[in-house]
Amino acid sequence: MRDIKFRAWNKILKQFVPIWSAIETRGDDVLRPINYDFIIEQYTGLKDKSGVDIYENDIVKTSGANIYVVEFFDGKFNPVSDLEGSNWEVIGNIHQDYDLLVDDTDRISPDDIGNDIHEFLHGGDK
Repeated sequence: MRDIKFRAWNKILKQFVPIWSAIETRGDDVLRPINYDFIIEQYTGLKDKSGVDIYENDIVKTSGANIYVVEFFDGKFNPVSDLEGSNWEVIGNIHQDYDLLVDDTDRISPDDIGNDIHEFLHGGDK
């Protein structure tokens, strides 16, 4: 069984904050951000080749130098769940290192777009 862990990105402060400062429960034991200033990201249960925890919205690189954003889709963390035995390396996250994903960093900002990876990767176009 994997560890259930979360981290929280504060869009106003532009930094990760302690998870307890960003979530609440309302009697149904469902964790929610306390407001829209936070993005809650879940731990995948996997570690990279250096032992670093891999979370949603991390930017990972394979030994073949392909770069991916980790996202939860269809009940799994893509692409790391598909290639669990791969030699992943966490090289950043979409909040602090989005320049690894696009050449024109003035064009978009992940915090303006929110937590929708599709919009982030495609500059807001669906």
